[in-house]
Amino acid sequence: MRDPAQSLPFPPPTGLSDEAARSLEQRPPEIHFPEADDYAGWQKLVADWNAEAMARLSEVLKEPQSDSREIDVDGVHAYVVRAADASDRKAVQLYFHGGALIFGSGESCRLEGTFAAASSGLETYAVDYRMPPEHPYPAALDDAITVYRRLLDEHEPRDIVVGGASAGGNIAAALLVRAYDEGLPMPAAAVLLTPGIDLTESGDTFRTLAGIDELPPTMKAIYQLYAAGRPLDDPYLSPLFADLSHFPPTYLQSGTRDMLLSGTVRMHRKLRAAGVEAELHVGEAMPHGGFGGTPEDEELNKEIRRFVVAHTRSVARR
Repeated sequence: MRDPAQSLPFPPPTGLSDEAARSLEQRPPEIHFPEADDYAGWQKLVADWNAEAMARLSEVLKEPQSDSREIDVDGVHAYVVRAADASDRKAVQLYFHGGALIFGSGESCRLEGTFAAASSGLETYAVDYRMPPEHPYPAALDDAITVYRRLLDEHEPRDIVVGGASAGGNIAAALLVRAYDEGLPMPAAAVLLTPGIDLTESGDTFRTLAGIDELPPTMKAIYQLYAAGRPLDDPYLSPLFADLSHFPPTYLQSGTRDMLLSGTVRMHRKLRAAGVEAELHVGEAMPHGGFGGTPEDEELNKEIRRFVVAHTRSVARR
């Protein structure tokens, strides 16, 4: 990643809000990945990044008003979050945080869950899934299926929405692939935000947007750490390469400066070709993860809530 003081390769386009234009000027610090066998180095990177991410989020985003509590779901740590302005939906959301499959645990997970609850309007189960270097694949997906099974015990499938951002979009989509393989019913809908669903980095924007998006030019070192020797094109690792014909209605979001745009576009086309209802929302000049609390982000949040309302039930009235 670039030095934060370095000028942008391209200036913000006209038409953006002032807040979004300013956010493009903020560049994250450079990240150097340790060697594959440098266990202590990976632990330090994770700890440093988590602290940095929390500091940045606290600076640019105001946490939505919500109630949250920690829970244990058959050995899996999670947070249950309900926004102060929660909708009257009967459904709950199963949500997976971002963080390149190694970052975003603990308080970061809870905080991201509050934003997911606010945008969807649903009571949200934010899963603090296990990650490398201590817990490579399949730990995260095992945690995901464990919590999904519990929610299926407590809710009808049509009252569950599965969502995730970035790496969490990978886990959410992989969960749907594995759940189908294990004979479990599909949820009411899926919400995949800038999803990292192609760990092979085969899409066009991995090249054309390298050095423009804030993501590193490649994250193969992390993906290989996560995969623990499994091929990166395995559908449980890269859900883009799975049979998607069983997927529920799916909301997909990315941006024109998001290096993961290609994977999101390809996922949309593949879902549509399989006859699955799918929406694709692309933000002008939006980098990976969005601008951070700007009018453009709020517009997308309204679209998420609209999608959720269209595919879930209201609480029964007496």
